[in-house]
Amino acid sequence: MPTYDYECDACGHEFELFQSISEGVKRKCPECSRLKLRRLFGIGAAVVFKGSGFYETDYRSESYKKGAEKEKKSHEKAKEKKSEKSKTEKKSGSKKSKDE
Repeated sequence: MPTYDYECDACGHEFELFQSISEGVKRKCPECSRLKLRRLFGIGAAVVFKGSGFYETDYRSESYKKGAEKEKKSHEKAKEKKSEKSKTEKKSGSKKSKDE
């Protein structure tokens, strides 16, 4: 349920009211009891979905995404080099065992 800002045109009283979306706009001021209450336009709030099914990375900036992509590529290259090194070590190790 959202919070709405109200202001009374008669006495100037300002307050926030926590009410349902389907509930009507209040008209009577709680301070002066006049029917001069009006609902103000709010600045709104950012909606961030959390929980299963939503990813934090969906809300990342473009610069963060580019940096993450570069880091991912460098990790992939490091893995390739490591796998090539292990392959050459296995080949050289198998030759030694045959010679013995």
